[in-house]
Amino acid sequence: MSSRLKYSVVSVSTCLTVLLLVGSVLGKGASSQEDTLKHIGVFSDVVAHIKTDYVEEPDMKAVTLGALNGMLEAIDPFASYLNAEQYRSYLENQKAPKGGDVGLILAKRSGLLGVMGVVAAVPGSPAAKAGLSTNDMVESIKGVATRDMPLAYAGMLLQGEPGTTVELTVVRARQAEPQPVKLVRVRLTPPPVTSSVLPGQVGYINIDALGPAQVKDAAEAVRKLQKEGARKLILDLRNCAGGAPEDGIALANLFLNKGLITYLEGQKYTRQNFEADPAKAVTDLPLAVLTNRGTASGAEIAAAALQDGKRAQLVGEPTYGDAALRKPLPMDDGGAIILSVAKYHSPSGQTIQDTRVTPATIVAEPEPQVEYDENGEPLPQAQATVTEEQKSTNDPVVKKALEVLK
Repeated sequence: MSSRLKYSVVSVSTCLTVLLLVGSVLGKGASSQEDTLKHIGVFSDVVAHIKTDYVEEPDMKAVTLGALNGMLEAIDPFASYLNAEQYRSYLENQKAPKGGDVGLILAKRSGLLGVMGVVAAVPGSPAAKAGLSTNDMVESIKGVATRDMPLAYAGMLLQGEPGTTVELTVVRARQAEPQPVKLVRVRLTPPPVTSSVLPGQVGYINIDALGPAQVKDAAEAVRKLQKEGARKLILDLRNCAGGAPEDGIALANLFLNKGLITYLEGQKYTRQNFEADPAKAVTDLPLAVLTNRGTASGAEIAAAALQDGKRAQLVGEPTYGDAALRKPLPMDDGGAIILSVAKYHSPSGQTIQDTRVTPATIVAEPEPQVEYDENGEPLPQAQATVTEEQKSTNDPVVKKALEVLK
């Protein structure tokens, strides 16, 4: 490609990026437009200096792609830019998923620009069995660096036919050096809702993933615990990151017989309120809800509704921050950006994705102590021990919830 043609491509790509920025302020006041134009001028200057002054001729396609991804990530850690080929693959995968997955939920909110972080690993999944957890970072997938990889494309790479493998390079929160991790894709089965009666006639319900079936099972668990003599309840939503927002709304409604659960609103999305239906409430027993940094999406919506509605006392750590309506927005080049077009809010008006949900009673959750072999793989017996110790009456978060309920 000639320098002239290469420069033309860069100019067009840069213009596309600039147009995205300009479009974000259409309809805003004059001062806002002036500020935006000023930033666009800085962006253009940076591109020009990279082109003319960098130590060697740069790959301007990569520079522009990085700029696009960086811009999206700056406003939405769950956003993606997919080129035409990636978007075609995305649409094909949406129509006919291959069925195999490793159980990783990812986002680009790790504190390091471009680095993909783990929101949560679905309990019982290959990722969870390998010891991956919230705040671990995925450096590469199938040998491809994730720094400038679209989030939606990373999700596709993790999926495939059951029984096939995918190799990752992971920087664990508990280890300094990147570790290779090989995961075998499986057909994921949502973990079952479990329940028991704790000392003091406190019913305990644990939900590791949300879906219509899990909401129904949670309602049955509440009824069962009440028949067994439970006078108070603990709802454990720690590490519950899988599930749609509507499932979180339905879960909250089990414990709320009136009031606003959440509302959805965006720049071009008219506010939509979700009110509690009295007919769907199943209990009015005193309630404590447990959350941590792996609580996301629907589970966060439920936690926020129950805390703001004075229906439950939240105990644990702030949630992850992921509750939005996302849509693919096709572009003229055949690609698309996947962007949050509206966000869910707590009844008090807090944007859950931006501010997270913070419990009134903060209790830090201890890091699981997992032992690894020389290849960086968790020892099976150590992983089993960690799993047994989590979410039990011996852990400090459950203990504090029992105290709060007194």
